Formats: sequence, structure tokens, C-alpha cells
Amino acid sequence: MLYRENGQFKTSYTTDSRVFPIAQDRIGIALLLAFAVLVVPLMADEYAFRAILIPFLILSLAALGLNILVGYCGQVSLGTGAFMAVGAYAAYNFMVRIDGMPLLLALLLGGVCATVVGVLFGIPSLRIKGLYLAVATLAAQFFVDWAFLRISWFTNNSSSGSVSVSGLEVFGIALNTPHEKYLLCLAFLVVFAWIAKNLVRSHIGREWMAIRDMDVAAAVIGIRPVYAKLTAFAVSSFMVGVAGALWGFVHLGSWEPAAFNIDRSFQLLFMIIIGGLGSIMGSFFGAAFIVVLPIFLNQFLPALGDLLGVSISTAAVAHSELMIFGALIVFFLIVEPHGLARLWSTAKEKMRLWPFPH
Repeated sequence: MLYRENGQFKTSYTTDSRVFPIAQDRIGIALLLAFAVLVVPLMADEYAFRAILIPFLILSLAALGLNILVGYCGQVSLGTGAFMAVGAYAAYNFMVRIDGMPLLLALLLGGVCATVVGVLFGIPSLRIKGLYLAVATLAAQFFVDWAFLRISWFTNNSSSGSVSVSGLEVFGIALNTPHEKYLLCLAFLVVFAWIAKNLVRSHIGREWMAIRDMDVAAAVIGIRPVYAKLTAFAVSSFMVGVAGALWGFVHLGSWEPAAFNIDRSFQLLFMIIIGGLGSIMGSFFGAAFIVVLPIFLNQFLPALGDLLGVSISTAAVAHSELMIFGALIVFFLIVEPHGLARLWSTAKEKMRLWPFPH
């Protein structure tokens, strides 16, 4: 009975077009943000920050960018890891080659470079789609992996092929502790989630969804497929590039091209499939599921083996993780194609209608 709209009158276009039109949603989001900013840093330990919270925030941002391209615009992409790598290495080169380069500006410029590469590899989407487009974006993954592995300029002529960053600071504040890095990632995620939510509600978001549903009909009613598809690639690649820069700078600290290989692209694709295609909330659900599930299996399966008197090796745990991912993807594609986000929306609708069956 608490989730009701009774008495919440919309008397202007501003109130009618709010991101969260129901007061309970606005209060819930405010409480969630307050909990994430004030309570989590006091309760979480270093392991929780490094293994769960920071990876969850960064992967949520990357999944958010991929969901705009695949979920909202319908352009299949298997090169997300490549765009993350472009953002990470571009931000690294801006930092090491320009004295006094601010960290925030380097991260955003890394996203800009990823945007350029994303639009370049998004040009084939103007003529091809579906499986053929997926193969074209897969070519971006292989090309970027080769470039960062073979061209030493990108790694500042590092003999080992790996790069590292240290001494991160924002507005003169050093980011030394996991708590400070967590707040930086949280700030990026909140800002980009707000931007993405408003974009998909705007005219450009409606153009993306029209192209996704039926591109020929969208062109007939005046929507420009070139503009819609390339803007989707640009926005998606920018968010993914910033996420890649955060992954390298904040989470890893030292990385090589293998950190952004094709496995990363598939991981992000699994996130939005399980979380929900065409849903902002689905990006968060998918990232949380992918981050938490391996940790849960690493704890649960050995304990289950000890209980049953069976020794379960680390390799068996890793293989079971892949098997469970595959089974869940098949399950959601058959039972609930819109993923966990659809289950959440259904639960909210039932709360709004209960106890009335209609």
C-alpha cells in the first residue's frame, strides 16, 4: 500500500516529464545514493572495495554504454573490449606525454578517442546489420589487440608491453585509498547514468528505438539512419572508453592488452542480456550479477564439495562459472528476454496494483 500514486498530481509539463515521476521512486533513489556515499565507505573493507564495489561500478558504466548501442539502437557489437582498451591507452598517453594533465580530463579525453574509433568501426552499420555487423565489430577487437600489442608507441616504448599509473589525484586530492577510488567511480557512474536516462527519453533516444524496431519504417517517417546509428556508436563508445580508462587507472593500476581482450567483450554482452536489453536498470543488475556470481561460486562450490566429501578443484569452479553463465543466458532468452530488469518492473507494477487484480 506504500507504492501508490494517489494524490500525486501532474500540473505542468515539467512534473509530467520527470525522470522519476513517482515520489516513492525519487525518495528511493535519494536514499540509495545516500547509502552508497555515506554508509558503504564506513561499512566495507578493502577486499569489498577492490573485488566487488569498484569492479561493479566500472563494469556498470561499460554495460550502460553497450546497452545504448545494442539494447536501444539494436546494433550488435562484439568489440566493446576494444573500445575500453582505446579509452585506457589514450588516457594513459595523455597523462604521460602532457605535463600537468588533470586526471579527469585525461579520462574524458580517453572517452573522446574511443568515440572516434567507435564511429569509425560503426560506419559499416550503415550498410550491414545483424550477424555481419557483429563480425565487423569483432574485427575492431582483433585490430585493437594487435595494435596495442605490436606498436610500442602506445605503451610509451615499454619493453614488457604493460603500462602502469600511480599518484592519481583529483582537484589536488590524492586518491590513495580504495574508499577514495570508489567515490570517484561512483561519481562517474551517477553522472553518466543520469545523462543516459535523459538521452533515451529525448528525441534521439526515440530515433534509436525506431531504428532498432524497424529501420526501414523509421527512414520512411523521416528518421535519418546515418545520424541515429552513428550517434549511438558515438555515445556508447564514449561511455565505454571512460569505463576502460577507469578500469585501467583505478581498478588495475597496471595492465596490458590482455586486460581488454575478447573475453571482456563477451562478459559485457552477457551483462546486458542477463540484466535486460534496452533498460538502464538492467545494466546495473547485469553487472552486479556478473561480479558477484564468481565470488559466490568460489566460496560455495568448495564448501559444497567438503560437505559431500568431494574435492572440487579451482579449474572445476572456473568451468562451472562458464557453464552457469551459458545456462542463464539460454534461460533468459527463452523465459524472459528482457532480463532481470523486466522482473523488477513486473514486481513494481504488482506493488502499484495490489490488492486489485486488474
